[in-house]
Amino acid sequence: MADNGPEASPRTANAKIDPVLRNAIRYTISAKEYRTLHEYLLKQSPTIVRNSAPLPSKYDAAIKDKDDYNAAAIRASLRVFLAAQTGLKLWDIITEQVLRRGKPTRTVVKSSLFKSPNFRLSISISLILLLHRVLHRFFTRLRANLLTKDAAPFRRRNPRISKALTARLAPAIGSSLAGFALGVSPGDQFRITVTIYLATRAAEFAYNSLEDDGWFKNRPWWFGSWLLMPPVFGQLLHAFLFDRDCFPTSYGNFILKNTPNYIQKRPPGYPSQLAWPTNDGIVDGLAEISKLNYPAFVSPILFPSASQILPPSLSQISPITSSAHPSIQALTCALLHPHEPSCMRTYITFFLGAVPMFAKFFALIFGLFSLPRYKLFLKDPVKEMDHLAKNVLRMTIFVSGAIGTSWGSICLFQYLLPRTFLPAQRWFWGGFLGGFWGFLERKKGRSQFLFSTRASIDSLWKVGVKRGWWKSGKNGDVWVFVMSLMLLNAVYEVNPNAVTSGVVRKSLGMLRGEGWADRAKVVKSDGVEDD
Repeated sequence: MADNGPEASPRTANAKIDPVLRNAIRYTISAKEYRTLHEYLLKQSPTIVRNSAPLPSKYDAAIKDKDDYNAAAIRASLRVFLAAQTGLKLWDIITEQVLRRGKPTRTVVKSSLFKSPNFRLSISISLILLLHRVLHRFFTRLRANLLTKDAAPFRRRNPRISKALTARLAPAIGSSLAGFALGVSPGDQFRITVTIYLATRAAEFAYNSLEDDGWFKNRPWWFGSWLLMPPVFGQLLHAFLFDRDCFPTSYGNFILKNTPNYIQKRPPGYPSQLAWPTNDGIVDGLAEISKLNYPAFVSPILFPSASQILPPSLSQISPITSSAHPSIQALTCALLHPHEPSCMRTYITFFLGAVPMFAKFFALIFGLFSLPRYKLFLKDPVKEMDHLAKNVLRMTIFVSGAIGTSWGSICLFQYLLPRTFLPAQRWFWGGFLGGFWGFLERKKGRSQFLFSTRASIDSLWKVGVKRGWWKSGKNGDVWVFVMSLMLLNAVYEVNPNAVTSGVVRKSLGMLRGEGWADRAKVVKSDGVEDD
């Protein structure tokens, strides 16, 4: 061992450890880590450094009587801060040097360290961890002290306060106040995304806990999270048409890229000097048609001498509609499928092209996610391949049906509804119909449903602020974050198995200072949970 080696001088062995050095080491690395560091690194360092460093045995003796909980909390928060700062810096380098290669360089406004977004975000994350651990221990100890016989006079004088502080959920609720440290981070999209994610996950786990308690034992067989999809898809499609600045860009790119039957691309032989509407221009044209109460389509092939083929506000879509089939009557049909007069045939053709395309895409995605389960594939390849094929097929039909039905329903509404009846709202109902395809994924698609729900919540909030339906309060997302953290901690305290994500359970254990441990497995193995 290093403390018995020949390098240890009498001066080092007998000298007292400097308090500043001792605390610096204590709040940076643990005693076990210091012993390892001394064994493999300090022994190879110069003599002056080796003699100035305390021996592991002497360091252990100096701190053995001290409570290491707060020191461990500070160590963890410092490491989280350094990891977050390093990760954010690397991400900035990747986005600027790799992802934006060939694109115009963005002008970055330099600011001081304390005003840097990366620094503030790193500080916010590390403070949440530190405060959560400290507060959880504080309220746990306070609850234990108030439950003793010596605290009986206080409980009689302050019954309400005592009842609140001695409740089982008091440490879980009190430690969640650490979430207010999120306000240190910049109030940008990332903070909103994190808040929405935590809120939806907390609601999901609370639902799991209520389900375990038998609240939904008489629910219909078809009831489930898939019912979120009709209103979610309806809201997203409506925002895509009329509030695209409040719509998630990745969603929009995915829809436009995978609807070739309804979004007309520039023909290969089309003259380069002539304009062709962009994807956004086509979507803007559909929105403008809705605002004009769906004017009838006047074919320039049949009426070349007509004074006005298109309203002036729709002139940008004329390259598509000018060559549309003469038998088409609806202007939306002339824009979405100009060379096919049958809406039903277009709808069926979309499925014939979309299903193979999405099948390849999801086969790649599910295949990559199945790599950690390679041992199961080697053990029973037929069963696992059948499981993988079913997942790919269900997701393919779900996504293809949702996108195709959302577009095709507009043609349906053109024939069923008067032009002035719900001209803009029918886009919501088109997406609403498309969302019913989520029924196919009702058993295993909760994660996908919640992902779309989070995107819809974010979009709906921005649309409401834009249109004046509600106002964005200062640090309102921080309050939602704290309330969501309280709900999540409460569910985890009462029923750890309701938190179905092992990563979330272990993360909550880290926040409480319990280490990277899965409390649900511990409770299950013991059979009973300590109060």
